[in-house]
Amino acid sequence: MEITDKMENAAEDADVVATDTWVSMGDESEKEKRIKDFRGYTITKKVIDQAKPDVIFMHCLPAYYGYEVTRDVAYGKHSVIFDEAENRLWAQAAILIKFLIQG
Repeated sequence: MEITDKMENAAEDADVVATDTWVSMGDESEKEKRIKDFRGYTITKKVIDQAKPDVIFMHCLPAYYGYEVTRDVAYGKHSVIFDEAENRLWAQAAILIKFLIQG
């Protein structure tokens, strides 16, 4: 694994490319600053094309298209973001059931 702040070839030969929202709920007052600070770090088709042919793209949602990811990547053939969100739903439901049964 390599850690870099350079987008050029950052995803080269990657199995997974993941990002998160730039502006989380509760951080809306920092939106303009974050957009400025993170400009240039958008996951685009060009970034995905650097990765392995079977790369998967992950994002925990909500996604703001044009900021952390482009729409074509989020809805593209490499994206698993909606499966990821569904799996999170079932994992959270299982935790609730576990605590309710023990309750």
